[in-house]
Amino acid sequence: MRIAILCIGNRLMLDDGVGPAVYDALEAGYRFGDDVALYDAGCMTMDLLPHVCKADFVIVVDAVDGTGEQPGTVFRFAPGDIAGHGVMQSLHDMRLSDLLASASLLGHEADGVCFGIQVENMSPASFIEGLTPRVHAALPLLVDSVLAELVRLGVQFHNADGTSFVPPSPSDVECVDAIEAIEPAKPADFGFSTRKE
Repeated sequence: MRIAILCIGNRLMLDDGVGPAVYDALEAGYRFGDDVALYDAGCMTMDLLPHVCKADFVIVVDAVDGTGEQPGTVFRFAPGDIAGHGVMQSLHDMRLSDLLASASLLGHEADGVCFGIQVENMSPASFIEGLTPRVHAALPLLVDSVLAELVRLGVQFHNADGTSFVPPSPSDVECVDAIEAIEPAKPADFGFSTRKE
């Protein structure tokens, strides 16, 4: 299975840079095989379509807003769950469901999942790099959520130092929250606890 991880966002717009921050953490901390392609993708545009057309499964990491939850809350969405919802489409030009549909029109079928984190500020008065405190504190959970998805897909990878990656036990990692209006009573399929305090 070929997997593309698209980390979406602008590094110079505070919490909108959370996708690139996940890219940095994955690039620095882990070594993936040829079956995983990791991208610091900028904005979600049709320019990403060639990458989607090379993948069987696409993982998108992006900032979200308007969830009603506290900044730093991490979410997991199936692409179709947010097709008509304002959460994941308001921050960038496109959604993963749009890219998958466009790939399908070109004869390529792929599946995917979206991970988002509720922002506190992604519209600073001037360009500034960094994350607000609560979003920064939740960054490890967001990274762990992506890694857990790779484990769920059966991907094998290593830590950056060459040692084998050992998945955390369910009691060590808190699962992402779900937006009930989108994914009722279905937090995520990792077997972790369902609430981030």
